[in-house]
Amino acid sequence: MGNMTVLRGTYPRLFRELVRPIGFFSRIGDQTLFYGRAIAGIPHAATHYRKEVVRLIAEISMGAGTLAMIGGTVAIVGFLTLAAGGTLAVQGYSSLGNIGIEALTGFLAAFINVRISAPVVAGIGLAATFGAGVTAQLGAMRINEEIDALDAMGIPSVEYLVSTRLVAGMVAITPLYSIAVILSFLASQFVTVALFGQSAGLYNHYFTTFLNPLDLLWSFLQAVLMAITILLIHTYFGYFASGGPAGVGVAVGNAVRTSLIVVVSVTLLVSLAIYGSNGNFNLSG
Repeated sequence: MGNMTVLRGTYPRLFRELVRPIGFFSRIGDQTLFYGRAIAGIPHAATHYRKEVVRLIAEISMGAGTLAMIGGTVAIVGFLTLAAGGTLAVQGYSSLGNIGIEALTGFLAAFINVRISAPVVAGIGLAATFGAGVTAQLGAMRINEEIDALDAMGIPSVEYLVSTRLVAGMVAITPLYSIAVILSFLASQFVTVALFGQSAGLYNHYFTTFLNPLDLLWSFLQAVLMAITILLIHTYFGYFASGGPAGVGVAVGNAVRTSLIVVVSVTLLVSLAIYGSNGNFNLSG
């Protein structure tokens, strides 16, 4: 201990570099412990804090206060997937048209929307709306000592503040993601048929031929995994925010950056696990 104190006073930069790995693994351990407590508290939160869960479900889906009309996760994720589906149709139709197979635009809509576009866009929308809001809410409660007050009153703060949000997120993600996928399909069909003039029967033929129901189930599983990880990450950064109002802003930024990395990482890992050896897809002429 004495040598470390001398090293810290004599060579502060070297000391910081030496203790950096220790701090990294310490943060991983703290996060793992927090995630375990939050997940373990889900049964208690679902049975004892039902009113709070219902309130959070409404907040996730439609927003709260003046943002209820435009700031809800449904509106944001729906618009993002709508735009992504339309962009996919535009790029697919023009690119496939260069080699004379624009008829396969329906195939791209059924293939890419389900496996890549809709899950990633929905994950980003969830992180940018409800995730960032959760971090800001919990961070404000932390710096105002409201979380400490809950603990002082004997109310388990992790279960009341974190586990309830996990339950609400799991309940809301299924209809939310269903809307996202449907809007992405409708946008691709509208752009291809109404704007580019492709036959509706031709588009629907290739779309229904290559739309695999099993891929839809895997896509929903991917969305659920994204929702769990995003909520855990954002609640952690908000719960342990420090440094006043500026610290809350830093926590929100760190949480959003981390969750965006997690979204694409989950997409990569799920794709490797499910489609890595066999893509469940055969195209032959």
